[in-house]
Amino acid sequence: MKRYDDDGGDLERTFAALPPAPGRGFARTWWGTAWLTALEDTALDNGQLKAGRRLARAGAVGAVSVRPGRVTAVVRDRDGTTHRADVLLQELSGEQWERFLAMAVERAGHVAALLDGEMPTQLVEDAEPAGIELLPGIGDLEPECGCDAWDHCAHTAALCYQVARLLDEDPFVLLLMRGRGERALREALRTRSGASAGRPAAGAEGVDAAEAYAARDILPSLPDAPALPAEPGVPPVWDTEAEPGAGIDPAALEFLAARTAVRAHRLLAEALGDGHGRQPVEPEAAVARDAVRLADGEPGRAVADRLAEGSGRGREGLAVAVRAWRHGGAAALAVLDEEWTPDGERLARARAALESAWDGDERPELRYRANRWTVVGAPAQLRLGRDGRWWPYREERGRWVPAGGPSRDPATALASATGSAGE
Repeated sequence: MKRYDDDGGDLERTFAALPPAPGRGFARTWWGTAWLTALEDTALDNGQLKAGRRLARAGAVGAVSVRPGRVTAVVRDRDGTTHRADVLLQELSGEQWERFLAMAVERAGHVAALLDGEMPTQLVEDAEPAGIELLPGIGDLEPECGCDAWDHCAHTAALCYQVARLLDEDPFVLLLMRGRGERALREALRTRSGASAGRPAAGAEGVDAAEAYAARDILPSLPDAPALPAEPGVPPVWDTEAEPGAGIDPAALEFLAARTAVRAHRLLAEALGDGHGRQPVEPEAAVARDAVRLADGEPGRAVADRLAEGSGRGREGLAVAVRAWRHGGAAALAVLDEEWTPDGERLARARAALESAWDGDERPELRYRANRWTVVGAPAQLRLGRDGRWWPYREERGRWVPAGGPSRDPATALASATGSAGE
């Protein structure tokens, strides 16, 4: 069910109660996983999270109402009592939405993905320098429940786990919570895309360098730094009439230049942001990691082959690494590549989490080696990250491949790995 405002924008969507889902994960997409990470990294009581997962899997969450800034459902407790559960998420301001739309329409791929029900990682990354946080972070999911709990309780946790399933099917659910309905947003994207396509190119800015240098003595001071460009510049393309030199691949150069322009724009936006000088400087990514990041940009076949060879992974290995990257960036890539042995305290915490994740006969038989627990008799595996999160893996054609995003709960992670390969 949808409710619309006077301008035709949908203010509220109501989703029928989802059926019970025993033994399955709650998030298949990376944005659904990010939603759950915001919940699991915020809640103070892991016992309440576990109880919420049980309620959600048992089908105890009723119809879910989604509207700007709030999601609501009635949750039935194990003893039959019911509670109204609400989770609040701050809406984006009108100015933030304007910046988001302007950014999205300048990149045709973003608009096409959104209209096709997808939320590409690059869209979220490009929005961040403009001060637009689409996905919730730690502390952003504020709970309210009729049981009067002051933190996330089993009822608000169950609602969040159920919402993750809705987000998997439709990222516009998240955008509605941030303040814009699907109908209004689609119309705005289409309208702006059409206007952008017919807009003439802007004229050149600035003055001749020699003229500026000659006038240096009459300038009282250096001018202010120019404002951040609205989008990355378009690098020059190879002159097709000129023959490239030996060993030069024009397609590879053009692809690399375009990706470099996007990354430089993002780094510049971060450098101009408040407090940048106080942030720790991260070391440059390793060459192998950079190859995976570039391959995620879907280059042509020739460029992809060069990246596979240069990274030392080979074509299949690079494809698996890209899958990992899409599930969690550098952290997911580290889990793919590193095999390490947890120390005594970490191992004890991991074993305690595995012991409490399942009830009785539901607990699978696991074979342990280093930071990896493999299900006996099944092509599924759990890998423990150094941050304490569990990553699901599935065996495909004799190779272990990432099967989903991370979770603090090993049962939730394993459910992603044991799902069918087509899911």
